[in-house]
Amino acid sequence: MASGKPHQRLELWQQAMLLVKEIYAVTTSFPKEEMFGLTSQMRRAAISIPSNIAEGAAREGDKEYSHFLSIARGSLSELDTQVQIAVMLSYLAEDHPLHATRRPTLTKSITAQE
Repeated sequence: MASGKPHQRLELWQQAMLLVKEIYAVTTSFPKEEMFGLTSQMRRAAISIPSNIAEGAAREGDKEYSHFLSIARGSLSELDTQVQIAVMLSYLAEDHPLHATRRPTLTKSITAQE
């Protein structure tokens, strides 16, 4: 997945891209009536995470990069809430790896780089 772009070499960005892929895979099984509701919200929040990491990596200086990491962390918190809603509505199992490990690991990674 890595190439010549600075953000594509970042392990954090690569992890966030895997999260997007997982969110898309998981939400395909959600009820069709959620297509413009929870499914759309989860996908948009997930996409925002690597997008902000990439934008921050393209900026000049650590302060700007940190700012965009903060936005990415906010999107991850938004996604966390949406995953909890999906669990509450029984769209997603509570022990699903996405709920149990993937998001908390990414949160730690973002926080460590800020």
